[in-house]
Amino acid sequence: MIKVLASNQVLKFKKRASSKFQLEIDKQVKTIMENPEIGELKKGDLKGLRVLKFNYNRQLYLLSYEMKGSVLNLYLIGSYENFYLKLKKYLR
Repeated sequence: MIKVLASNQVLKFKKRASSKFQLEIDKQVKTIMENPEIGELKKGDLKGLRVLKFNYNRQLYLLSYEMKGSVLNLYLIGSYENFYLKLKKYLR
């Protein structure tokens, strides 16, 4: 059984999103739970993290996460604009 831990940023983003978009986010998290290596593995400052890219309403969204044992940590979700800068700032 995989345990999911979401950061405050992910929870706030999801809370503000429309109900259809919330369902899409849940669908993407289930996809990650089924295959944790589906996201793109990052290098450099973000080593060890993975980012899943998905489209919703013709907009690209990114979801950063990390698997530690049987725990799925969700760090940040958002559009591509300044995503990696925000992620680096969050991880500091």
